[in-house]
Amino acid sequence: MSLAGGLLLALAAALALNVGFFVQHGATHTMLSLTPRRPIRSVRLLVTNRQWLIGYATGWVGWGLYIAALSLAPLSLVQAVAAGGVGVLAMLAHRLGTPLVRRERVGAWVAVGGLLLLGASLTSGAPASTARSASLLVATGVGAGLAALLVCFRARTGRPAAALGGAAGILFGVGDLATKGAVSGNGPVFIVVLGVCTALAFVLLQLAFQRGRVLETAGLSTLVNNIIPIAGGLFLFHEALPGGAAGVARLASFAAVVAGAVLLARAPGSPVVEQVDRDGPAAYDGSPSA
Repeated sequence: MSLAGGLLLALAAALALNVGFFVQHGATHTMLSLTPRRPIRSVRLLVTNRQWLIGYATGWVGWGLYIAALSLAPLSLVQAVAAGGVGVLAMLAHRLGTPLVRRERVGAWVAVGGLLLLGASLTSGAPASTARSASLLVATGVGAGLAALLVCFRARTGRPAAALGGAAGILFGVGDLATKGAVSGNGPVFIVVLGVCTALAFVLLQLAFQRGRVLETAGLSTLVNNIIPIAGGLFLFHEALPGGAAGVARLASFAAVVAGAVLLARAPGSPVVEQVDRDGPAAYDGSPSA
């Protein structure tokens, strides 16, 4: 019962987190330009915007549900359920006026199909999982380094919004590893790691929101964020797959939710030029960015 309860909490967390991302993106995209060079001004713009605060609070509700889910279920299963949230985000965006191209609609349905396959694979309970603290620290360090490289070379990628969203996703992903480590008793150091990674990811995601579409920024962030904990659950926490057809369905579900997120994260259209220090409205004309 605890496993089923954990996965239900994970689904509720995915809904809350992605609704929060969607609302924050809508608010941030219309603000004056946010920049880490003017942190007080940027924070003031955020906290004085009612729509952004609602999205931010919704995200915190989702985060609390996610931590509760991790205390009841293995990391790879919780994250696979959360991965279906990018499909929810896409459908929400479509319902509220953001047109989806055919590939994005297919991606949303593939991600939801992955959730169904995951449900079909739950024929037996999963054992409690643990990880070596040293391995977790190495994984978080490598992830932080990759995120830093993406930020430093975002202009050269031609897709600054995607680069910032990807960096945020990496930091959220290693933060999820730290979260599982903290709730699994690996030590208080992972609470500190979680706090640092989440704070940096938050800043990068807000900057990304001003430079691209919601699926290119929050969608790509969710994609990367999903891959890291799923892989971490299997290889760091040594979470065993069930045997037979259930094991095949579980692997297929992992592949489906990741494939769906990939289809959604590849935003069509022309690139948005990054303008970090503009004092006017954010550089966005409603058209998709590459």
